[in-house]
Amino acid sequence: MKTTDSIDTSAEILENAVLPTIHEVHVDPSRHGPSTDDLPASVKQNAANKSPAQWAYERLIIYIQNFEKQLDADQEVAMGFTGSSAGTLRIEGLGYYDPDIVTFYGSNESGARTQLIQHVSQLNVMLMALPKPNEQAEPNRIGFQLGKDLDAVT
Repeated sequence: MKTTDSIDTSAEILENAVLPTIHEVHVDPSRHGPSTDDLPASVKQNAANKSPAQWAYERLIIYIQNFEKQLDADQEVAMGFTGSSAGTLRIEGLGYYDPDIVTFYGSNESGARTQLIQHVSQLNVMLMALPKPNEQAEPNRIGFQLGKDLDAVT
């Protein structure tokens, strides 16, 4: 409930109901989740104009970027497969196929090329920190590349 003197129109109420809101609480007060203040303009747009796949894709990017900010120089982001023994996928790409498919590209622990294709209603991602390959001087930061894609949309 608003405590200001203004009255929202029904259109404003509907629009505000689909705009992104992020709320997180952590035991460690120095640890921060993503913030709506830092979102690219494309993510701040009304979600009613986006497919479920695009909306999931954009929010996954925000979470991946925030996770990577917490990694050290010897770690890269990967995802674990929840509910299966398929292992992990080092995230090397992310995409969506309207209206409802999200796909992750990467490699598994043995280096085999891997792709996960997932319906947004089944989306369940566990981000993990894996050691970067020894032959790499710098860790790959897929969140940076994905962020450029979000910025290009605006």
